[in-house]
Amino acid sequence: MTSVRATTILAVKRNGEVAVGGDGQVTLENVVAKHNARKVMRLYRGTVLAGVAGAVADAFSLVDLFETKLEESSGNLGSAAIKFARQWRTDRILRQLQAMIIVANREQILLVSGSGEVIEPDDDAAAVGSGASYALAAARALLLHTELPARQIVEESLKIAASICIYTNDRFWIESLGNE
Repeated sequence: MTSVRATTILAVKRNGEVAVGGDGQVTLENVVAKHNARKVMRLYRGTVLAGVAGAVADAFSLVDLFETKLEESSGNLGSAAIKFARQWRTDRILRQLQAMIIVANREQILLVSGSGEVIEPDDDAAAVGSGASYALAAARALLLHTELPARQIVEESLKIAASICIYTNDRFWIESLGNE
């Protein structure tokens, strides 16, 4: 089976704004297969942001399911995430899917996994994917030592991750809420 590695997804919340960004690289073994993949999207009437990392088809199947749970929960992010994680963990087919998802609205950021975890970070930043550690470290430093807005922290942190991680490129998709 071909190993697919892709992505750094980062979410940051600051001063009523939340931003989620991701790079565009998709890698098949040792070849960059795509430079401009979009792995960040708006859900539930534009009020929720989602970023996905992992096997592409798996990730987007999971986003579709999460959006269904959002609709069932009338946009309640926490409730939708719990219902989604429960179904992902217990469904025979779904639990085989290899992906991680970050979802966010203006109030919270949640990291959701197939093993049933729904994690809200302590420090208003969360990341998944190959370059997650690099992007998260940069975001935490920028949150502590600057007054930059969330969207700019995401962009600068992804630039740092792209300069270190070979599975992260510098073609970003960033969505934000609360800066209108």
